[in-house]
Amino acid sequence: MEMVLDVYKRPFDARLPVICMDESPKQLIAETTVPLPASAGKSAQHDYVCRRCGGCNIFMACEPLAGNRMVKISERKTQRDGACFLEEIAAQYEKAEKITLVMDNLNRQTRGSFDETFQPEKAMARWNRFEFVYTPKHGSWLNMAEIELNVLTGQYWNKRIDNIEDVMTETSAWQEFRNNKKAKVNWQFTAKDARTKLKRLYPTLDP
Repeated sequence: MEMVLDVYKRPFDARLPVICMDESPKQLIAETTVPLPASAGKSAQHDYVCRRCGGCNIFMACEPLAGNRMVKISERKTQRDGACFLEEIAAQYEKAEKITLVMDNLNRQTRGSFDETFQPEKAMARWNRFEFVYTPKHGSWLNMAEIELNVLTGQYWNKRIDNIEDVMTETSAWQEFRNNKKAKVNWQFTAKDARTKLKRLYPTLDP
């Protein structure tokens, strides 16, 4: 936990960007009846019965200090999909000397995922672009990309969507809107705070 918090203390440096990455599966759901439109004093009403149309996966990467984010929609969540998304991140930050990537422990990418996706030389080159920092078990709340996913869900995924094409179109528009605003994350939780508020999680040394 403190390793992640120390990373968040780093000042902005375009040569050494700090990127947070997360992903979330989403159900594609269709209406079975036409919703009743909104009227004075009432919001639109939807039948609780719906039809499942499969699912998709949202990859999210954000640079909290710069107010930039990248969103990619895929049909599945495989190691190859994750490796290809990391390649897109590397391309976005091609001038960076090293990219620090904060990600959840359960969603970690391995060197094997690069080897399965790219030729050996390219796999090593892509892998070496990153410094991987993982949140601890049960500590996904430390990943600021989770905040961006929550914003996306609240602003966009509050309705039923039944096809991946609409998801791609609308999330792309959301990404552009957020990036134009340069919406940043004002992270204030520090290691000092953790030692006070989460004291019970620290080991107790015998006197």
